[in-house]
Amino acid sequence: FDELKTSPVRFLVPWTLQALWVFLTVNVVIVINSQTGPAPSLGIWDYVGLLIWTTGFVTEVVADRQKTIFNSKPENEGKWIDEGLWSLCRHPNYLGEILLWTGIAVFGFACFEGIEWVAWISPVFVYLLLTKVSGIPILDRRSLAKWGDNPSYREYRSSVSALFPSFGRKV
Repeated sequence: FDELKTSPVRFLVPWTLQALWVFLTVNVVIVINSQTGPAPSLGIWDYVGLLIWTTGFVTEVVADRQKTIFNSKPENEGKWIDEGLWSLCRHPNYLGEILLWTGIAVFGFACFEGIEWVAWISPVFVYLLLTKVSGIPILDRRSLAKWGDNPSYREYRSSVSALFPSFGRKV
């Protein structure tokens, strides 16, 4: 970005892409919050959405906390984390983020009508972004470059799912 920031015209492209990214992600919240009329009573989908959102939020917070603690220990310098939630899937923080946005979209079931269902682009976009574009693909390439020759890391990759917990089964 340092080079791009020197030219407003060149900086417009990443700035616009980031704005689109934010809009597509937050779109579900905008649609839910723009509803007019009386709010519908809380229903089963609201509770399901809350459960999914809470699971995602807790997963992301715990995963980030576990990684912070792991990385703070000098004996772990240069190692990958494979304990706690990271022993169940290689990217639990991304799983948490996807669940969080999915939970918010589920909240909208009671109020979405017609074109408003397009708001589901939010969790779909977050999922695709983290699993196909940025998140997991980038981190997996870096990890393979760093530890790909390590038999223990190869075993970790082959036995632990990238996103959805494997709970001990072979991936």
